[in-house]
Amino acid sequence: MNEVEILKAMLRSRFFEAKLSDLFKEGVFYGTTHLSIGQEASHVGLIAGLDKSDWIVPTHRCHGFNIARGTALDRMFSEMFGSKYGVCRGLGGSMHMTEIATCNAGSSAVVGSGVPIAAGLAFALKRKGQRSIAAAIFGDGATSRGAVHEAMNIASVWNIPVLFYLENNHYGMSASEKNAISTDNLAERASGYSIKHVRIDGNDVRLVRDTVKEAREYMLENSRPFLIEVSTYRMCGHSKSDKLLYRTREEEEMWRKKDPLVLYSSALIGEGVITADDYEAISRQVEEEVEEAYVRAEASKDETLSLRELDSFLFAPSPVSMNTKGATHKASYRSAIYEAIDEILKEDDRAFLMGEDVGLYGGCFGVTKDLYLKHPGKVLETPVSEEGFTSLAIGASMLGIHPIVEIMYADFSTLASDPLINHAAKTYFMSAGQLNCPLIYRSPIGSGTGHGSQHTGNIEAMFLNTPGLIVVAPSDPYSAKALLKSANRDNNPVLFFEHKGLYDEVGDVGDGNTFLPLGKAIVREGGDELLIIGYSHAFNTAKKATEALRDRLTYIDLATISPLDKETIISYASRFQRILVVQDTPENGSVGDSVISLISRNIPEGRKIRLISARALPIPFSRELEKNVIPTKEEIYKAAIELLDA
Repeated sequence: MNEVEILKAMLRSRFFEAKLSDLFKEGVFYGTTHLSIGQEASHVGLIAGLDKSDWIVPTHRCHGFNIARGTALDRMFSEMFGSKYGVCRGLGGSMHMTEIATCNAGSSAVVGSGVPIAAGLAFALKRKGQRSIAAAIFGDGATSRGAVHEAMNIASVWNIPVLFYLENNHYGMSASEKNAISTDNLAERASGYSIKHVRIDGNDVRLVRDTVKEAREYMLENSRPFLIEVSTYRMCGHSKSDKLLYRTREEEEMWRKKDPLVLYSSALIGEGVITADDYEAISRQVEEEVEEAYVRAEASKDETLSLRELDSFLFAPSPVSMNTKGATHKASYRSAIYEAIDEILKEDDRAFLMGEDVGLYGGCFGVTKDLYLKHPGKVLETPVSEEGFTSLAIGASMLGIHPIVEIMYADFSTLASDPLINHAAKTYFMSAGQLNCPLIYRSPIGSGTGHGSQHTGNIEAMFLNTPGLIVVAPSDPYSAKALLKSANRDNNPVLFFEHKGLYDEVGDVGDGNTFLPLGKAIVREGGDELLIIGYSHAFNTAKKATEALRDRLTYIDLATISPLDKETIISYASRFQRILVVQDTPENGSVGDSVISLISRNIPEGRKIRLISARALPIPFSRELEKNVIPTKEEIYKAAIELLDA
């Protein structure tokens, strides 16, 4: 950008947001918005200092960054209307204006959570050998978030060229930095992570631009992160309902004298770059440009996506997953998963494995073994930062990298739930198909190891109500390998839950040409007297418990528990008068609940259906109690006999 282009970009941002403010006051727009009037130099200066190939991850106060990057104003207004002609076709709104054409990965409405996503983008750029960086944009309020600190630590340890761009407007919503932050020098926090940093005046657009350029050059030459703190001020409320009761009029007047538009235009006039008349003409031209963009958007404001089109943005299209079977051999569940990862890393140049202790230690449950030796550079050990490295993996997947994330215990998925639920599951939808997340997230569930309540939960049900996630829980070695191989071919986030109690189970395992389709239940047909439905360890327990009755039973191994294979469940349930559903999780909000509800809604009454679940308790440490909290073989056999005799 030259000097006049910088001025125009700042004016566009100012006039666009002033227009938004008026329209919200008039009740034209639905929802909310977060304006950044007064912060234009911070936005435009950053973009002017970056290369067009560099990626940005803005905050929810994103309009100025989009405008500086060149996003069409009419498409931004259309997004505000919820129109299908919007930047994200009306699915993102004010806080989510993704545009991959301008290398804008979109912002996060969860404060600070976009920072490790940006680190993942930078990681992917480096892994691809591209001479580009990513900018993680965040405010002073976000510096209290653990995800920000996890990202800074990982970026430093792994030498990731991510720019931590701290836009300090001195308020986190209504909380003054003096009341919410334990230091008066935020940039200094980077010292704890051995990251170079600088504090500058964020209302001096030239200083911001030049500092970003220098930082970028340093980052690319040294493959290191960098932190820039820019001091600026929001000359408006946090959101449309903000009455600004938390700051004084004297403070506002002090900052109004530092208005970046006044400072920059006065400098250009003083240097003879433009005249005062030129400035007035440019201002009128830009204001008219904003008004004309609004008029164009208003003309189609009621044209929204159809519900059918909406459904198409739930999952990214993936290659058709076939049920193919090659030669088989005997192996354990643990070895089957090892084989799958080994083959994925060998066959897919974009794939890598990351997690805690997955290298020399061989993984907490010995799954990864010697993979770090067989695939140097593709097995990466992480710090203890579940939210941070899961977010990083999601960011990397947005640029076509294929991460396999290992979380030591599924209970720790609570720590990674924000990136999984708010980013992995929603990115394809909120961006209207511009970005997707081909990610595998692996973690062991279940009891039987004496590890106590915080290491033995069946927490897979936690993700069932999150559209956009594929959740898989295999019950035997064959399906474990075949489904994991298929997961790597899918263009969506796949949560792959391995049961600790199955790791030593031995059975047939397919070769590298064996695949099972995701989202499809596995049917083992037999007798027509009783249908047993389950998944993972509980299904394995049910098979063993009813071995003597097999000629009277048919089994459905759900395998993929979200989305459920409704067609198969309904089809087989319609043929049976007696149905037994088993699971190792408590009943409320569970897979079993969903299965029974599905059957009840779609099949006439008269069927005898029973659900056997775990007791509604955390898993106890006591060996005997631990065994009896989840369904036992004796309990399942008794229920099967009672149903058969009914």
